[in-house]
Amino acid sequence: MIMDITSPFSKSQLIPQEEKLEIRKKRGQLFIGIPKEDFKIEKRICLTPESVSMLVKAGHKILIEAGAGKEASYDDKKYSEAGATITHDKEKVFGCPIVLKVEPPTLDEIKLMKPKTYLFSALQLKTQQKDYFEALQKKKITALCYEFIKDRYGAYPFLDAISQIAGIASIQIASEYMCSMNGGKGLLFGNVTGVPPTEVVILGAGLVAESAIRTALALGVNVKVFDNNIHKLKRLQKTLPSQVFTSTIQERVLTKSLMRCDVAIGAVKGYNRSPILVSEEMVQRMKPGSVIIDVCIDNGGCFETSEVTTHERPTITKYGVIHYGVPNITAKYSKTASLAISNILSPYLLDLSENGSIDDAISYDTTIRSGIYIYKGILVNEAIGKWFNLNFKDLNLILM
Repeated sequence: MIMDITSPFSKSQLIPQEEKLEIRKKRGQLFIGIPKEDFKIEKRICLTPESVSMLVKAGHKILIEAGAGKEASYDDKKYSEAGATITHDKEKVFGCPIVLKVEPPTLDEIKLMKPKTYLFSALQLKTQQKDYFEALQKKKITALCYEFIKDRYGAYPFLDAISQIAGIASIQIASEYMCSMNGGKGLLFGNVTGVPPTEVVILGAGLVAESAIRTALALGVNVKVFDNNIHKLKRLQKTLPSQVFTSTIQERVLTKSLMRCDVAIGAVKGYNRSPILVSEEMVQRMKPGSVIIDVCIDNGGCFETSEVTTHERPTITKYGVIHYGVPNITAKYSKTASLAISNILSPYLLDLSENGSIDDAISYDTTIRSGIYIYKGILVNEAIGKWFNLNFKDLNLILM
């Protein structure tokens, strides 16, 4: 058969061609160290035994310091059965290529870390000092903080989960301190027939506030909500199971409400620092034995009289008003919080290995990249740079 040279098929097209296959990155192996937290400050752990088992089955190595999960009700045996290696050597754990913590590491702990380590932890920016960032930079560490992680839908998964727990916890903690045995007024959070309900004022209308409001309403408490964002207040009125009193923050109205309330909860976040909405004079006019829970104390607090406290000594009393100012409030409910953190963190860790390496993941995954504040010793977060007067660069330009 003679081929027609006018045919749309060329000779080269008739010659067998090489098949082009998709080139996939080789899956990387993660070697993760999980040190024991200072239980006086932090009782949570980043990964549950179930998450460890999932990671180990995927080919990753987990080294856990003995007793790390104790305060979250996870013993060493459970982690060992899940495939983790248990060690009493803290230095060995901090020497792993990847270190997972809940609390940010101390300066002494940073000294134990090897150069170019990858650190995953909370940051708690307002509790940090300039030397913390300088120590990380000196060792060329790549540091990611949970608070900054933003997913493809614009949500902050870690913050949202912790905020929900913090909101519920604020009401439960307030009810504890309303008890006369804890110096409170002896009031019960509940709707008892013939007894006036407890009065709660909540500053803010975000996720922390919403969780607190839902919990308070379920107990039969009277709630008043203050926020200057009308859209947030409207959203609350639409989504809550029942109507609540809402108002913009007007000093006169707020002062009257604080004078009458039994509990005041601060849940207002600011870009840099939470705004002080309640002055010292306003606190002085509150009823003796009333309780303040300043959930945003880690961001500076919104009560002028608030001070940072600890889980060992969680309250101080000023002008007869009990103040609760523990920054990591969710650590009080360590197992619930650990489950929430682990459920979010473990899928990200699996995704890291699918990209071949952590550096590849940072390059391709905008979610992971959003949490990075130091990249190989270079500060890449503008807010931190301006806050502590440190030089910073744009991570996107570094990765180009």
